[in-house]
Amino acid sequence: MQQLRSAIHNAIARFLKNQPPARIIAVGFALLILLGAALLMLPFAVHPGAHVGPLDALFTATSAVCVTGLVVVDTGDTFSLFGQAVIAILIQIGGLGVASIGMGLALVAGRRISLKGRSLVREALNVESLEGMVRLVRAILLVTLICEVAGAVLSFPSFARDHMPLQAVWLSIFHSIAAFNNAGFDALGGGQSLIPYQNDLLLNLVTDALVIVGGIGFMVILDVGRCRGQFRRMTFHTKVVLSTTAVLLVGGAVLLQLTDHMGWLAALFQSMTARTAGFSSVDLGSMSNAGLLVIMILMFIGASPGSTGGGIKTTTAFVFVKRLVSVITGREARVFRRKIKDEAMSQAFIIVSLAVIWILLQTAVMSAFDPGIALRDILFEQASAFSTTGLSTGITSSLSVPSK
Repeated sequence: MQQLRSAIHNAIARFLKNQPPARIIAVGFALLILLGAALLMLPFAVHPGAHVGPLDALFTATSAVCVTGLVVVDTGDTFSLFGQAVIAILIQIGGLGVASIGMGLALVAGRRISLKGRSLVREALNVESLEGMVRLVRAILLVTLICEVAGAVLSFPSFARDHMPLQAVWLSIFHSIAAFNNAGFDALGGGQSLIPYQNDLLLNLVTDALVIVGGIGFMVILDVGRCRGQFRRMTFHTKVVLSTTAVLLVGGAVLLQLTDHMGWLAALFQSMTARTAGFSSVDLGSMSNAGLLVIMILMFIGASPGSTGGGIKTTTAFVFVKRLVSVITGREARVFRRKIKDEAMSQAFIIVSLAVIWILLQTAVMSAFDPGIALRDILFEQASAFSTTGLSTGITSSLSVPSK
């Protein structure tokens, strides 16, 4: 048995040594999804009388690991405490990254971090240098712990009004993890997301804060802390992220208020959650086409690099718009007294183009599989899935097998 274990360990080590970091990360995510799906199919992972088939378990695990939030079965009504805990763990690992979690566990165990391990984390976090990688991971884990604990504590009063104390504690923990990691899952049951708390100022503000902090990226969080909030001392990347985030958040809220007159608190919440968080305090299925288009644009842009969110990223959208303005006006693309590199502008154009092509292609495929569903709902679903947002007009559970 010892020889077999040693042979397996050596085989895995040889495989990892010869693979590029991106491939190892992808394989890690795939294995985590399969493990999560297997756990969610266990009898004690669901409530008595509930049943989750292999496809729905795989869909749920994928949505959790990719911090998306699209669901084919209601999390609260279907899964037991064990099943919900599995989903929460998958969200946490997916949000921080398999490599970051692996390094964190190795640090706790007192193990030395290899160059390969540092390279994996560098690839996952999208940073340029290997220098200070261990210190960076420690800071990321500490920031995550502080934010999620604070979020759970501040969310508790809202949930305690409607649920028993122990259940309110779990709902607060689950909600804090889902919000900080921009996942969009809720364990409330009833398939209403946060609609019952539409006018709860505290829960709205706490959720907004968790989503925004998780979505601006860990490098930005650490830079803001280092500069003690002094904007002029921040890095170029941080300035671009914060400026773009503020414009999208406020601009999105104003547009949603103009299109659907949902109230400023709800408009601000939807503008925030469309940035790949996936929570909803209004019925999206009843929104106007104009309002859904605004949300689709916000979902498409998404969060920032090195964060827990998805989308093409705020920096890519920023550079893409600057490139368009530069072409139209004939002026050099500059921001904060710095010229934007031609390479960055070309990369942004490629990313945006490929993203649009992919969403349109998948919309066409889904329309063929589900011809009875309106085109706007399918397009919205695809934009949500691509950007790992998790918002839906309500069609996810009724999709055909190929569409899922």
